[in-house]
Amino acid sequence: MPEIVENTELCPDIWQIVVEAPDVAAKALPGHFVIVMADQQGERIPLTVADYDPSAGTLTLVLAVVGTSSTKLSKLEAGQQLYALLGPLGHPSEIARHGTVVMVAGGVGTAPIYPIAKAMKAAGNRVVSIQGARTAELLFWEEKLRAVSDQYIVTTDDGSRGRKGLVTEPLRELLEDDRQGAIGCVYAIGPPVMMKFCAETTRPFDIKTIVSLNTIMGDGTGMCGGCRVRVGDKTLFTCVDGPEFDGHLVDWDGVLARQRIYVAEEKCSMERYARVRDEG
Repeated sequence: MPEIVENTELCPDIWQIVVEAPDVAAKALPGHFVIVMADQQGERIPLTVADYDPSAGTLTLVLAVVGTSSTKLSKLEAGQQLYALLGPLGHPSEIARHGTVVMVAGGVGTAPIYPIAKAMKAAGNRVVSIQGARTAELLFWEEKLRAVSDQYIVTTDDGSRGRKGLVTEPLRELLEDDRQGAIGCVYAIGPPVMMKFCAETTRPFDIKTIVSLNTIMGDGTGMCGGCRVRVGDKTLFTCVDGPEFDGHLVDWDGVLARQRIYVAEEKCSMERYARVRDEG
C-alpha cells in the first residue's frame, strides 16, 4: 500500500500529502489526477497531482478538508498507508508554445496550476500567474508559483495580501493591455464559480481558456456518471474525457448544480463520523 511520507497543514483545512508511489510518479504529467482512499469505508477522492518526483518515487497531493473522507486523509501520519491509490488518470494538460500564458489560481486551485505553469515555462512560454484567495492565511505555495512565473500577481478578497479584489480584475487588465496579442492561452483552476467568471472575462477577447472540473468527480473511471458535464453540444464525463475543458463551452449552470448534489448526505456523514469519534 502507498505509504505517507509527509502530511502537513499548509493553511487552515488545506493539507499537503507526500506519498511514496514510484510507479505513478514515473508516469505522472501536469493535469493528471489520482484516486485515493483513506480506509476501506472511505470514499474514492480524486486529487490532482500537484507535483511529482520520479527519482524519489513520490507524489505530492493537496487536499481541502470538506467532508468525512477528506478529514480522514488529513489525519493520516507519516509512516501510515493509504488504503488505495489509483492513477495517473485523466488526460494530461496540453503543453505547447503559446507565447504568453496566464495561469489563474483560486484557492486550492494553486495546487493543479503549479505543475502546468512549471511545464509551460519549461516549454519556452512567458508565464503570468494570478493567485487569489479569500484572505492571506489561505494562500499557499506562493514562492513555488512565483519561481515559475515571469510576472506574479496576488489578490485577496479582503486585501490582507496583494491587491484587494477578485482574480478576474487583473486578468481583465492583462487582456486589455495585450495590444500585441501576445497572450495565447489562459488557464483558470479553482472554485467552479471563479472558473466560470474567468471564462466570461476572456470570452470577449476570444482567448483560449482552459478549466479543470475535477471537483465534481466521484468514481474517477467513468463508472458512476456523477461527473457528467455538457461541453458545447456534447455530454462528456469529466474523469475520462477531461478533467480539462474549454471554459467557453462548459455548461456552468450544470456544473454548479452538480456540485451541490451531495451536500445533505455529506452533512449526515460528518455528523455520524463526529458521533462515532466522540464515542470511541
